[in-house]
Amino acid sequence: MSSEKKNKHNGQTSSENVYINRELSWLEFNRRVLLEAADPHVPLLERLKFLMIYQSNLEEFYRVRIGILTHRAMLTPDSGDPVSGMLPEAQITAALLITREQQTLMENIWKGIREELHENKIDVLDFRKISKVDELMSKKLFGDIRDLLFPKIIPADQPLPFLWNGEGNVVAFLGRGTEQKICIIPLHRIPAYQSFEIDGCQKIVLTAQLVRHFLPLLLKKETIVQSAVVDVTRNADVFFSSMEDRADDNFRDKISGMLSKRKREMPVRVRIFGKLTDPARSLLIRKLRVPEDRVFTQAVPFDLSFRSCIGGPASFRYPDRKPSRDIGLKKGEYFSYIEKHDLLLSFPFQSMMSFVDLIYEAADDPDVRSIKITLYRMSGSSKIAAALAYAADRGKDVLCLLELRARFDEQNNIDYSEMLEDAGCRVIYGLPDQKVHSKLCVITRQKGMILNRITQVGTGNYNEVTGEQYTDLSLITAREEVGREAEAAFAALENGEIPPEAQALWIAPLSFKPRVLEMLDREIEKGENGRVAIKINSLNNREVMEKLIECSRAGVKVELFIRGICSLRPGIPGMTDNITVRGVIGRWLEHSRIYSFGEGEDQRLFIGSGDLLNRNLERRVEAFIEAVTPDTREQLNEILDALRNDREKSWLMQPDGTYVREEGGEGTSSQEALYRYFSNRKVSLTEGTPEKEEKYVNETEEPVEKASGLFGWLRQIIRKG
Repeated sequence: MSSEKKNKHNGQTSSENVYINRELSWLEFNRRVLLEAADPHVPLLERLKFLMIYQSNLEEFYRVRIGILTHRAMLTPDSGDPVSGMLPEAQITAALLITREQQTLMENIWKGIREELHENKIDVLDFRKISKVDELMSKKLFGDIRDLLFPKIIPADQPLPFLWNGEGNVVAFLGRGTEQKICIIPLHRIPAYQSFEIDGCQKIVLTAQLVRHFLPLLLKKETIVQSAVVDVTRNADVFFSSMEDRADDNFRDKISGMLSKRKREMPVRVRIFGKLTDPARSLLIRKLRVPEDRVFTQAVPFDLSFRSCIGGPASFRYPDRKPSRDIGLKKGEYFSYIEKHDLLLSFPFQSMMSFVDLIYEAADDPDVRSIKITLYRMSGSSKIAAALAYAADRGKDVLCLLELRARFDEQNNIDYSEMLEDAGCRVIYGLPDQKVHSKLCVITRQKGMILNRITQVGTGNYNEVTGEQYTDLSLITAREEVGREAEAAFAALENGEIPPEAQALWIAPLSFKPRVLEMLDREIEKGENGRVAIKINSLNNREVMEKLIECSRAGVKVELFIRGICSLRPGIPGMTDNITVRGVIGRWLEHSRIYSFGEGEDQRLFIGSGDLLNRNLERRVEAFIEAVTPDTREQLNEILDALRNDREKSWLMQPDGTYVREEGGEGTSSQEALYRYFSNRKVSLTEGTPEKEEKYVNETEEPVEKASGLFGWLRQIIRKG
């Protein structure tokens, strides 16, 4: 097709192409995050937080995506992206260009936030123009950390000391002529900032700039020519190819070895804060062995974590929105309710502690024989891990599939695998070629000779911290056909096998994509009466996108609610003119996945753990469940309706791949509407019908914990946390 011809100059398909490169789409998403930091309707410190998130997102993008593309450019330079056709080097070049364009926007936003902080008597000190009083106070602060600084001075013709990933370093160029030297001062073990107050004004002192300013006191015998703060971003695309030993401690050792290797991978980006002369900059770049186009000089501090030390009025932050713990059930009542009614939980509007209570109830129930669960990312002080340890201590057979390859959470998962094993849980690690990304739990009970099961399927991790920051869903049911298929999935995983095809559950990689395509074909047959609404984080699978185009051509109305990557352009005549793409960027990270096909009584609704990326469809184990009860279906439709009506935090994708804020104004935020809907929602133990309570209730008591040994230690960690 002519619309798919490639441009020989840059490897990108022509502008008529209906597809967009995933990396460029992701950068457009991160731009929307950055624009939240510029929105005057967002409270001041929340805007600073969005600026932090933007920088953190970009660091991970370089570590992972640019790292992968760098390897591809070296190993398979002619392998184009299967969706957009762009070659690896072309993708890198385009990403670098966009990053530089966004940097100008980022710096202007930072300047505005800094000025607004100053207007509110909060100064981030600028040592280029500092008062005598601030200078004296800063000098005292420098004295407090001076003994923690260990300068490393080398001749200019020798290799640099190793610079750790993401850790700031003050770099100074010393001497002149043949006596030139370079001084590196690592800052990774020193607090990133300090603070003091004078005359009612809070002064924030960034450590990197403090050290740079007082270099003459630290290097008294040296001639300091120039200095800067330098940060290195290193490639994180490091994994071994074999998992033959995944079932024993040797697998943990291999993951630990991979983490050690990752720390020393090649740089993929260097950031410089401060001006260096061209010769000094060139010398530094040459020693770091990084291409010139990967080096960014920016005016925004690398570390903005000082946000946490700022007080200020309530207007600086979002209004308080605590998850509701009270859903109408207490520990000891969940089994009775779920045996008769499906239960849907919506985070962060409702508390994840309801699921924790369910695990404790299972631990104390004499009829419960086993608890099986897949764990991908857990919080540092996991209440769910503690509940599982307690269940094992109570004699339950607890099986935890811990995915040790959850990127950047590997060490945390290694630690938990050891603790859970010590607590008496059985721990397995997953499959050779697929990450186990599903959020699946099955509790098996035996009454006489009869087995029955309670199954939970979620869209997000079993993580209490992100459970208050991400929008996610959890559906819990006693439907026997669901329980049988969940049990079969765990049996396969225990044997190191891909879970078999299923019907009541969709389980990737065998049962997910075929079912999605089947549901889309079902709507295509309806023509203009067909309806599709999909809420996910990312879309780039070519086969699914081709089917969505087929839907559009058949007259099916397709609504895509996609937070991040979307490689399909909407609104292209004759191709995607019946497709709309919206994305919400707001207070909470949109993370839930909902798939809706049809409408009215004919509607089929599913939730689950996977997006429509190639990795979710083909290289991961994901789990999905259908909402079949009137109550759960009503709640999912409430979410979709709220997204449709959002004109405050919703962005509408244009045919060229850019996004514009939808018009409509304040008061239409889908997240605020869903907070009101879910936070006061209760179920009735006797009737199972939802009740509404106008008054917000939040129970803070902890679940009953009864165990000793390691669990007691876990409990202490949790309470300290």
